[in-house]
Amino acid sequence: MRTDLKLSPQFDAVKDRDEHILWVGRPNLLVFSFGGIMGTTIGLLWMCFFWPRLVPGMRELGLGFSAYMLVPGPFCITVVNLIWLFLAHRNTYYAFSDKRFMVRSGAFGTDFKAIDYDNISDIEVTVNPIENLLGVGTIRAYSGRTNMRAPMLDKFVGIPDPYGVFKRIKEVSVDIKTDWKYPNATRPEVNAGYRTKYNGE
Repeated sequence: MRTDLKLSPQFDAVKDRDEHILWVGRPNLLVFSFGGIMGTTIGLLWMCFFWPRLVPGMRELGLGFSAYMLVPGPFCITVVNLIWLFLAHRNTYYAFSDKRFMVRSGAFGTDFKAIDYDNISDIEVTVNPIENLLGVGTIRAYSGRTNMRAPMLDKFVGIPDPYGVFKRIKEVSVDIKTDWKYPNATRPEVNAGYRTKYNGE
């Protein structure tokens, strides 16, 4: 599992005093912005196809400027979204520690999201064809949050060595949940846990 812990200061603002960052990574730019690139491409095709056909008709009907914007409007929105993705990529970092799963993001400011391991009920790794070509993948974690009944997933998008990172997160999560379940004196002899500080051994 490749990692560069020199990037860990990116999480100093939210890291607990006794917390240890175990992995830090960044998203692949193409994968991170792929949705925006596709949206902009579709928006451009939309404008090129409909603009020459609709504008003459709008002129004949005497429609105003707001009607003209119905054609280039979607394209402009996709361009703004693509610019936002490029700006956000510079400030996007992923990490997991001996306590939680963390995401740093933001195009103009800096936002942090942290999910404790005990809140994560499911985690998966996926590698689509484009990610496979680039040697990256995406990790998705579900912590029970929903939006209009659809599950909301926290993601590490387009990261290198996705399977290695996935395995490490699973190992750390199981170790820590086991330690919480069998703490200190009540821990059975067959499960030594990680004894107050996780060292990955």
